[in-house]
Amino acid sequence: MARARFVRVSARKARLVLDQIRGKPVAEALATLEYTPRAAARLVEKVLRSAVANAEHNYQVRDLDDLRVIQAYADGGPVLKRVQPRAMGRAFSIKHRTSHLTISVSDEVNGAVAVPAPAPARPSTPPPAREERPAAARRAPARRGATRGGQKPAAKGGRKPKEKK
Repeated sequence: MARARFVRVSARKARLVLDQIRGKPVAEALATLEYTPRAAARLVEKVLRSAVANAEHNYQVRDLDDLRVIQAYADGGPVLKRVQPRAMGRAFSIKHRTSHLTISVSDEVNGAVAVPAPAPARPSTPPPAREERPAAARRAPARRGATRGGQKPAAKGGRKPKEKK
């Protein structure tokens, strides 16, 4: 497993690249990353190479052709907030997003990195039935001063219109 923290790419953009390599053999994943025209692909490639090196060194994996990408995800990191001055004294905020990239590789033969156990399934009980309310109770309450047909309410006070004789 390899992790790169505080990488200056948004997690949303990194996930687009990580989705392409998840579940593939390492050689195929590296070839995919090499020809992916995104800036995040270079960063993900470095993390993948680090994960392969960790498997080779820490878990004595000899046959690197058996390695597969079993986990690849990007979590959001801290956001660097900056201010951009604009015209007439205004200020726009700029958010430089960061992310934490994590990639795990495993060879199924030696089990260099164990696959995490799946989460326990939820009980299959149906949700409780909702009560039926009468139609009048479902409607939104009328706002104060609202009139039918989109007409404006009559002005209070002011001049009264002339009466015809």
